[in-house]
Amino acid sequence: MYEDAQTLQRKIKSLDGLFIPAHVFTPFKSLYGKGVLASVTEVFDPYLIDGVEIGLSADTKMADSLKELHRYTLVSNSDAHSLPNIAREYQKIHGSAPTFTSLRKALYQEAGHYISANYGLHSLLGKYYTTTCAQCFTKKEGTTCTVCGASNWIKGVSERIQELMTATKQEHPKRPPYIHQVPLRFLPGLGPKTMNRLLNQFGTEMQILHHVSKDELIEVVNDKIASHIIAARNRTLSIIRGGGGRYGKVR
Repeated sequence: MYEDAQTLQRKIKSLDGLFIPAHVFTPFKSLYGKGVLASVTEVFDPYLIDGVEIGLSADTKMADSLKELHRYTLVSNSDAHSLPNIAREYQKIHGSAPTFTSLRKALYQEAGHYISANYGLHSLLGKYYTTTCAQCFTKKEGTTCTVCGASNWIKGVSERIQELMTATKQEHPKRPPYIHQVPLRFLPGLGPKTMNRLLNQFGTEMQILHHVSKDELIEVVNDKIASHIIAARNRTLSIIRGGGGRYGKVR
């Protein structure tokens, strides 16, 4: 059974729910990927949107290139396709309690509630960050693929946002910091056994990515891996862009 989007919005609101479009820039079936030509108003009632989830291949600065998104709180959340990736993207919320009511207030910055930081996959690593050949996944240069000669492209989020851009950087609203994360499994030389040693020692991947010092890391892993973790934290890693449904890679 199919229904139009605004009917769905009204039904959710009648049940006192929250309506947040997910991974809005991803190609194929997302809002800006295929759903609209230029504006959210082509699909949704903009007054019945409670927030916007930006997906793996974008960050809040990229999303704010669209002036119509300035009115919304931007959230970063993982899909639940696989257990290791659950909660890979998230936001830190300042509120009175871990409740649905507090979440609603944070989305509207009410009564001292607000989102204080977004944490998400480094956008360059996103599966759809850059435009890529649909046949052999070569990054686009020119009108036909330089490797296989095809001219069928999967448009990247970064290029799609450039097409839709309606706001300069000077016009961007003030947002919480967006913390770019490089999950441990993306780091060269860090396999399952090393991952388990790190988790056994420090508890969670987020603790390792954001808080554990290099000296502490070296007690568990070699200097090279420890340096990669610190470089990821400081955003100094060299990254090969993702696209076409394939994640990017750390060089």
